[in-house]
Amino acid sequence: MPDLPRFTAAAVQAAPVYLDPAATVDKAVALIHEAAGHGATLVVFPEVFVPGYPYWNWTMTPVQGSPWYERLYRAAVDVPGPYVDTLRAAARQAGVVLVIGVNERGRHSLGVLYNTLLIIGDDGELLGVHRKLVPTWAEKLTWTPGDGSSLRVHRTAVGPLGALACGENTNTLARFTLLAQGELVHAASYIALPVAPEDYDMAEAIALRAAAHCFEGKLYTVVSCSTISPEMVDLIAGEDQQVRKQLARPRSALSGIFGPDGRPVGEPLVDEEGIVYAEIDLGRCIQPKQMHDIVGHYNRFDVFRLHVDNRPLRPLVLEEEA
Repeated sequence: MPDLPRFTAAAVQAAPVYLDPAATVDKAVALIHEAAGHGATLVVFPEVFVPGYPYWNWTMTPVQGSPWYERLYRAAVDVPGPYVDTLRAAARQAGVVLVIGVNERGRHSLGVLYNTLLIIGDDGELLGVHRKLVPTWAEKLTWTPGDGSSLRVHRTAVGPLGALACGENTNTLARFTLLAQGELVHAASYIALPVAPEDYDMAEAIALRAAAHCFEGKLYTVVSCSTISPEMVDLIAGEDQQVRKQLARPRSALSGIFGPDGRPVGEPLVDEEGIVYAEIDLGRCIQPKQMHDIVGHYNRFDVFRLHVDNRPLRPLVLEEEA
């Protein structure tokens, strides 16, 4: 009989201390302990929470944004590194499984930054480093794509856990790859997106994606989204009133927890900072699987086959001299 735990999950909706990795990690540590104090044993943070999202890609020309790329590169996180060690220690001390987004500095090139999710066990072990497979739209000006080596489900104290960043949650094959490895708890990390087209409701889009993955896979999704602080608006927009108005757009963020029927477990949080808590019972995933098990009886593996190249991609392979 597989272990199907019951536990409290926490979805953090907060703004980083923008482009300040030390202060943002300190804020994350405080929020980890706050969530643990409310009984949470799984805590999920937003996409690239440390030290923030490159909004200038949407509000400036590439040339205007280039100095901002350098600021982000200098403020990014080394994996492994001291900021990761601090987060690992916090997870261990609080006894929580932790998922948190960081800007990861490439180790071989000054032009490489990754949109990375760290998956940390309740013992402080770094279980996974997932790099976003495809940066979305304007994000391509900042981030290098990841590879299939990090599309993995991790065996944790809260059950089999997978994680994807923002738009990856619309990638059917990426989601299926996690489901086919037995995923029952999905962490979906997002950023507030007030810079989207005018007819795009980010809060609705997040909820729709979470509901779809939960209903299709008969599992739980913990959604964490960032917010935009007044300090971030001042820094990014300056005196540009059009950008200031754009960054203040409502319904740009939603965090919450969704169950195997696709419905939210409790009330999601929209736009405001806070932590959403919900009780998760993985035993509730069993009966819905009898109806639709898309990684089992409700599929035709004689008709469909998914091949995933899970080899790490490297820029250079040096063969040893004979």
